Amino acid sequence: MKIHGLTAVITGGASGMGAATGAYLAGRGARVALLDTNADALKKRTAEIGGDACAVVCDVTDAESAERAMAEAAKTVGAPQVLVNCAGIADAGRVVGRKGPLPLEAFTKVISVNLIGSFNVMRLAAAQMMQSEPLNEDGERGVVINTASVSAFDGQIGQAAYSASKGAVVAMTLPVAREFANFGIRVMAIAPGIIHTPMLSGMPAEVQESLAVQVPFPKRLGDPVEYAKLVEHIIENPMLNGEVIRMDGAIRMQAK
Repeated sequence: MKIHGLTAVITGGASGMGAATGAYLAGRGARVALLDTNADALKKRTAEIGGDACAVVCDVTDAESAERAMAEAAKTVGAPQVLVNCAGIADAGRVVGRKGPLPLEAFTKVISVNLIGSFNVMRLAAAQMMQSEPLNEDGERGVVINTASVSAFDGQIGQAAYSASKGAVVAMTLPVAREFANFGIRVMAIAPGIIHTPMLSGMPAEVQESLAVQVPFPKRLGDPVEYAKLVEHIIENPMLNGEVIRMDGAIRMQAK
């Protein structure tokens, strides 16, 4: 699919990889709807993008919130042909720490945002895509791109919840791609390594440097725009389907 003229919905669109992807796709002629819980940041991002971009406040973990958000996005910029799920959290905690077992709600929260949130918006976006006309001779109607993580494969101590959530995103990629194939909808996932997002920006400089040198090549943190560029290629390459792409500079995370 050619990006120009497509409608893209991006969760976690107020910052980080979501914001970068929204700006990047809009710059190539897509109509974008940014979804996030942070209303103020959303308004700022959409103002920066300009054009047809719209901001929709959405809690991806809540069925009704997501349903309202997807309906509003469709009414404002059109039914989606692209969904990029970037909403996520990386709360860490040992299963049994100094204060005892990890509170169950801490584990549940990460699973709810990273996994259930991605599934929630995907099911709604796909339902809209299935009602649209094919966009080309291949019969494509859309593409879903979920965000996994290298932690799905190389989870560190303290990342049980995060790794489990991202591992599940990886695991559902192929079965959902197979299910949606008859409708001309592709499903992919990107597993980023260490990306320079607002979460990392708040860390001390020496911590950021120590993380960067762990990357074999290039020896630096990833740029959110590099994620956006991979999204662009996935959208435009119809043979990419049912697969997870690591974008990590060949890093393999150590135990801690």
